[in-house]
Amino acid sequence: MECRKDADVIDEIPMACKDIGAVMAAQRDLVNVVHTLKQVVCVKR
Repeated sequence: MECRKDADVIDEIPMACKDIGAVMAAQRDLVNVVHTLKQVVCVKR
């Protein structure tokens, strides 16, 4: 398994994804969290 975060690996839109914890906290009165998923891998081609 490899994880690279050097200058040769460029994220197209670095701020495109919001922090899921912040999003769910903002929706606390609208939803009931049953499960929380964790990202394990991100594959870019």
